[in-house]
Amino acid sequence: MNNIRGRVVILTGPGFEDVEVIYPYYRMQEAGFAVDVSTSNDTEVFGKYGVPVQPTLKKKDLSVDDFDAVIIPGGNEAPDRVRQEEHMVSFVHDMYQAGKVVSSVCHGPWVLIEASVVRGKKTTCYKGMKTDLINAGATYTGDPVVVDGRLVTADHPRSLGAWMRETLKLL
Repeated sequence: MNNIRGRVVILTGPGFEDVEVIYPYYRMQEAGFAVDVSTSNDTEVFGKYGVPVQPTLKKKDLSVDDFDAVIIPGGNEAPDRVRQEEHMVSFVHDMYQAGKVVSSVCHGPWVLIEASVVRGKKTTCYKGMKTDLINAGATYTGDPVVVDGRLVTADHPRSLGAWMRETLKLL
């Protein structure tokens, strides 16, 4: 019996914040979603604390038609790597334009900036990159979690529960 509610993809790279990948990976499955992972280098990557993540999908195979949501974790190295991958950035932009859920935490909004989806939006992020959001035309709130339309942003790993709760509400 197939009880899959939809499909979600997590975009990450080397040096991710371990809990920011692992928590949504299992939380989304628990809620009934199929979860794919795509990495910036299309190979296994390791988090800051050594957790390995194997990609299930190559970045060239990312298609808006296949997913209900994209999740972009932080850990400052990983989103910096993802925002340099043109196909991943275009995918995030296209997901946003298609009205799909785009959800990001901590330094993950760097990818949202690169994808040009934050201008005029209320957002939050890790406090060390708030100026980047402001300079990209977003309204930085400093709140733990912010929802603006189909865009969800969170500030820190301590906000993971609320971040996933708000993301799931949109799905």
